[in-house]
Amino acid sequence: MSTIDAQDLRERIGRFRVLIIGRANAGKTTILQKVCNTADDPEIYNTDGKKIDDAVVKSSIKRGNHDIKNEMVFKSNPGFVFHDSCGFEAGSEGEFEDMKKFISERVHATKLEERIHAIWQVTSF
Repeated sequence: MSTIDAQDLRERIGRFRVLIIGRANAGKTTILQKVCNTADDPEIYNTDGKKIDDAVVKSSIKRGNHDIKNEMVFKSNPGFVFHDSCGFEAGSEGEFEDMKKFISERVHATKLEERIHAIWQVTSF
């Protein structure tokens, strides 16, 4: 059995891609800020790779309104790309279906760097 060198894997993937899921206002962005050792808001890029205006980002973070396809990147830790699901509330079937579709698309992506490498579920009490 051969092992994959961590540095080789990092070079092949480029950036580690994480989907973070949980209910609205569970603190998903706050947790990501702690993990990335920053108090700054993330930079958000749309599916075309264009940076979304900072004022729009701040407004959507406060409302907990995120497009799962957008990429969140913290300047303090650019080796990670985060995708934030909309909050899952009781009866929010549409958001759940969007998340399932996104995961399916990313699981079947032909390029390794476009795949989801981890899914992190955040719960609060």
